Amino acid sequence: MSRTDAPTAIDPQAYASWRATSLGAVTEALEQDLILDIMGEIRGAHVLDAGCGDGTLVCAMSSLGAEVTGVDPDSAMLATARAHAHKAGIEARFLEGRVERLPFPDAAFDVVTAVRVLCFVPDAGGAVRELARVLRPGGRLVLGELGRWSLWAAIRRLRGWLGSGRWRGSVLQPTCVRSSKRAGISVTAVRGAVFYPPVGIFARVLAPLDPWLGRLTTFGAAFIVLRAVVMIERRRV
Repeated sequence: MSRTDAPTAIDPQAYASWRATSLGAVTEALEQDLILDIMGEIRGAHVLDAGCGDGTLVCAMSSLGAEVTGVDPDSAMLATARAHAHKAGIEARFLEGRVERLPFPDAAFDVVTAVRVLCFVPDAGGAVRELARVLRPGGRLVLGELGRWSLWAAIRRLRGWLGSGRWRGSVLQPTCVRSSKRAGISVTAVRGAVFYPPVGIFARVLAPLDPWLGRLTTFGAAFIVLRAVVMIERRRV
């Protein structure tokens, strides 16, 4: 999603092209493994992936036994997501919608994920509260965002100075942590991934060390995942 009212226009083929590279394949695998690990058991759970993109995470969660709904504002992305799910034999629901105005009642899901979504939203705090709204008491919220303090982030900032405004860095810390507290949810884990430079050979060599580093620190991580739990008695927002 963009920082305007219009959804960010990203060609779905750009994701496929990224994953076809050595750097992209290693990086995507590490990020998805971290998301699924920090999420915990989801078999039989009702899960929402807000900003689902081309449906890769939806398919992964569905294959683990979850009942998954994907939401995205981009109709082209949703078409690609449906095609991916059909090809994989996955049963999942895909709807058009925005993270700021989710088309679901309160407490509709056991788990909600939003990966690389909040960095495109003007009011990230409001989006976090909306994500919390559709979670049942005791439900889990998993946010994955771009890390602020990494070589990858430095390169993004340089590209921004040169005119590219797509990736603007992380809003996960501290903004989303503070927003999580106001939304009535408690942060239970924060971990990092992708500590190597954005070069394929470094990714292949250093990937085995990445999970170990991610348990020690988030500094230098290009990708950060936060897990929070909805408190039983939460405030109305």
